[in-house]
Amino acid sequence: MFDVVTFGEAMIRLSPPHFQRLEQANSLDVQVGGGELNVAVGVARLGLKSTWVSRLPKNPLAHLMENRVRQAGVDTSNLVWAGGGRLGLYFVEFGAAPRASSVLYDRAHSAISAIQPGEVDWKKVFDGAQWFHTSGITPALSDSAAEVTREALQAAKAAGATVSYDLNYRGKLWTPEKAQAVQESLMEWVDVLITTEEDTGVVFKIKAEGKTDDRGFKQISIESYKEAARRLQEKFRFKAVAITLRENPLVWRNTWTAICYAEGKFYEDAKYELEIVDRVGGGDSFSAGFIYGYLAKKSYDAAVRYGNAFSALKQTNPGDFNWATLEEVEKLLKGASLRVAR
Repeated sequence: MFDVVTFGEAMIRLSPPHFQRLEQANSLDVQVGGGELNVAVGVARLGLKSTWVSRLPKNPLAHLMENRVRQAGVDTSNLVWAGGGRLGLYFVEFGAAPRASSVLYDRAHSAISAIQPGEVDWKKVFDGAQWFHTSGITPALSDSAAEVTREALQAAKAAGATVSYDLNYRGKLWTPEKAQAVQESLMEWVDVLITTEEDTGVVFKIKAEGKTDDRGFKQISIESYKEAARRLQEKFRFKAVAITLRENPLVWRNTWTAICYAEGKFYEDAKYELEIVDRVGGGDSFSAGFIYGYLAKKSYDAAVRYGNAFSALKQTNPGDFNWATLEEVEKLLKGASLRVAR
């Protein structure tokens, strides 16, 4: 029996050290991660019991993945092991202004992209579960993965679990038109939509208004984000819509905050000034903190505050996983000092 169930792909992440380009590299740093797995790790770090559902090939890379997942405190008993296929890879080149960081995917024909309806015993997985989380990456992998996503959403609702869905648009996986056509039909079973202004505009054509300066940096007022959240709630009848807001005038200097529209009210939190170490997984950590905050404190206000703080802390450590603790989150919420802890 688990508090939180997540479903989706995870990959091996390979990165050149010291801001090198891939064509310069003589060695690569090895991490593991993926949107829904990162959420499962995050809620486990905060004290909830989580399980991650995916489909992995039987090879050493997949066992490396499983070992890292278990090390992070996430249950792996609901993994589907496939005879064929492969584990996807992705490469991250870390940039510095004016060169942006970049991602290269090598994930075609991954084991999970061949997953079929009926392979996962969803009734067993969701027995006693409080929350289910998945994202727009999973149905983008293949038509069959989209069908299994639908199967999982329906089973979660039938089991009485709250369902959250991170829109997580990936232009390298599908077109905006395909993303909209597939995902609009999935929103029927979603209680909480977690998204960004950019993804909302691309997929659902609901955009926040803003001005773009001569550097191409878009400045959007908080009121425009609120309007986008309200329009999403009206269109799909979600219980809650959460939108994360990142400003990144420099690669390693960002601001981060979030809002939530639920119960006819807007919930906001502080804007964090970030010295970025690794922003990959920042949105997933918001989802994890949001889920924890709502389940532990029974309020959307707490959900936004815990999600925002947990995400801010994640972006100060390398890798996809968030190694922050609940104690650190609650200290930050109280106004933690930046002095060296001795």
